[in-house]
Amino acid sequence: MYRKTVAELASALATKAVSSTELTQLYLDRISAHQELNAFITVDADNALAAAKVADTRLAKGDAGALTGVPMAHKDIFCTDGVLTTCGSRMLSEFVSPYNATVVEKLHDAGMVMLGKTNMDEFAMGSSNETSFFGPVKNPWDTTLVPGGSSGGSAAAVAARLTPMATGTDTGGSIRQPAALCGITGLKPSYGRVSRFGMIAFASSLDQAGPMTQTAEDAALLLNAMAGFDSRDSTSAQEEVPDFSSQLGHDIKGLKIGLPKEFFGEGLSADVDKAIQAALDEYKKLGAEVVEVSLPNSSLAIPCYYVLAPAEASSNLSRYDGVRYGYRASEYTDLVEMYERTRAEGFGAEVKRRIMIGTYALSAGYYDAYYLKAQQLRRLIAEDFKRAFEQCDVIMGPTAPSTAFALGDKSEDPVAMYLNDIYTISVNLAGLPGMSVPAGFDGNGRPIGLQLIGQYFDEARLLQLAHQYQQVTDWHQQLPEEVA
Repeated sequence: MYRKTVAELASALATKAVSSTELTQLYLDRISAHQELNAFITVDADNALAAAKVADTRLAKGDAGALTGVPMAHKDIFCTDGVLTTCGSRMLSEFVSPYNATVVEKLHDAGMVMLGKTNMDEFAMGSSNETSFFGPVKNPWDTTLVPGGSSGGSAAAVAARLTPMATGTDTGGSIRQPAALCGITGLKPSYGRVSRFGMIAFASSLDQAGPMTQTAEDAALLLNAMAGFDSRDSTSAQEEVPDFSSQLGHDIKGLKIGLPKEFFGEGLSADVDKAIQAALDEYKKLGAEVVEVSLPNSSLAIPCYYVLAPAEASSNLSRYDGVRYGYRASEYTDLVEMYERTRAEGFGAEVKRRIMIGTYALSAGYYDAYYLKAQQLRRLIAEDFKRAFEQCDVIMGPTAPSTAFALGDKSEDPVAMYLNDIYTISVNLAGLPGMSVPAGFDGNGRPIGLQLIGQYFDEARLLQLAHQYQQVTDWHQQLPEEVA
């Protein structure tokens, strides 16, 4: 049963082939059996079983929605009422949220059963899930490898079938990159499509929540429940929410796929290149046309991002001072020393690094040279996409330049770590929707992801393209042997 998709589980629940209580217990048992992955920070078994019982009552009465009774997990960046919400940091290691994030609220209202909270890079800062205060997450395909980050716990949990779906957040690729490295489907919606209320902020102009699932069909079902305007979020878009599942079965004949020449140069592994080309061949068989496009400023995305994101982070994380909530140093002589010790002890190395970079970029004398210049580059990157979409309907390429690397391999080299997001960051800078779907394996059996990038609020087309590809391939059905 644990191999089934969200759509299949929903069908099984509707036909009474299984109960939500049975499903929930099954996944709780799998989480317990695979603790070596360190995919979860909190497992909320008692509340999960209580919610499953409520779901079974609704199912018995015929008062159930499409997702009622289906188990799921939340990335530990979403506030959950009465449940530990740590953001993978010592700073919030004992913080119990007094309210629910909108995403949590929406999925709860849809009748889903929360199993627990997944591990993540501290404050979503990382590409390998090694910066978590609670230890690194391990890739279920090979536990010596990273799962990607920052949503590595969610990706590993879905890949290992410890949960049929999980939420993630994507600031520069943090849904798509771990989805690629773990062989699952991950969707970053357009900026503003899903509410950020109650989602602990990293970089407010870039952060976006989305689903991490086995299939595009599942992602569509989840996005139906997650999307929508929220008056509590000033960045929420007042955009009509379509039925993201309605377009899945439509063919893609005549659709134009843009292939950015900048995505296929130096730094891309031969195995990844080969898999992406094979995926494009499948799309051609389905009737799509491939055209070359150019994103000339894409090489500037990483330096642009690593000025803007740390600048916003330095502002957002200034609230963690030991005064109102969160960690506070035990010994200090005055208020200033309390601030200093609390932040020195509460934050990890990567978070401190980004706070320092951001504070420097925003400081007097450097604002124009760094922050303002980065904002100008951001506009150029967005305009590149606009011109490219005049020639095509969707853009495709690799999600990451290589497959999963060894734990500890890049932790001492921040720049090498940052380069893992070279193909994903520009999508966040432009606010576009993007997703990663499984597209094969390298010579060592490590998953490869195909990235799809769409026009603003055109998630339905991306999901349609991903679904059509998954109808003719079975990469998304593969399961790591160690957890099968």
